[in-house]
Amino acid sequence: MSRRFLSWVLPLLSLAALSACVVVPLDPRTGQPYPLQGAYGPGPQAVTILQPPNTPPPLPQPVVMTARLYPLNAQANKAGLLMAVVVDHQGGRASFNISYQGDSLQGEATRVDSGYAAFGRIHTEVLGPTPRSFSGQRGIANGYGGKGVNAQCEYLLTGPGIGTGACLFSDGAKYQMHFGG
Repeated sequence: MSRRFLSWVLPLLSLAALSACVVVPLDPRTGQPYPLQGAYGPGPQAVTILQPPNTPPPLPQPVVMTARLYPLNAQANKAGLLMAVVVDHQGGRASFNISYQGDSLQGEATRVDSGYAAFGRIHTEVLGPTPRSFSGQRGIANGYGGKGVNAQCEYLLTGPGIGTGACLFSDGAKYQMHFGG
């Protein structure tokens, strides 16, 4: 009896399993199903995907840049080569940090437009009154340390993370700045 039962139950199970199968032709170029049209049903329809309300766009990620500061006078030679770390928050503002003679100078850097009247003063004080043209994105940076020393810098970014500048410290140290590398 079990053999007879299986002989007619197995075909019925196979038929039931295949009844749920649908053959869909695939486009061999894309691997996607052909759209159903005409006699087979309506053609493709446009689908609009809406972003849920109150979902803020992703915030730009901060970019960390380093700058080397090379000493230009005797006072700067006491501290030697310095490294500045600039964390650009992608909104025209950045944080600015330099270790100088055992002190951590912290501050900010800000991009300025070509009409910023004070730009060029630090370059002139550090590098001399030589006429120069400034091309690139201009910026200023200031840092202050707990031991009372501060730094004022001007820089020009000529590419992503690439540029030059000049820094003047309150103790008279003068540095030339190089971004990138």
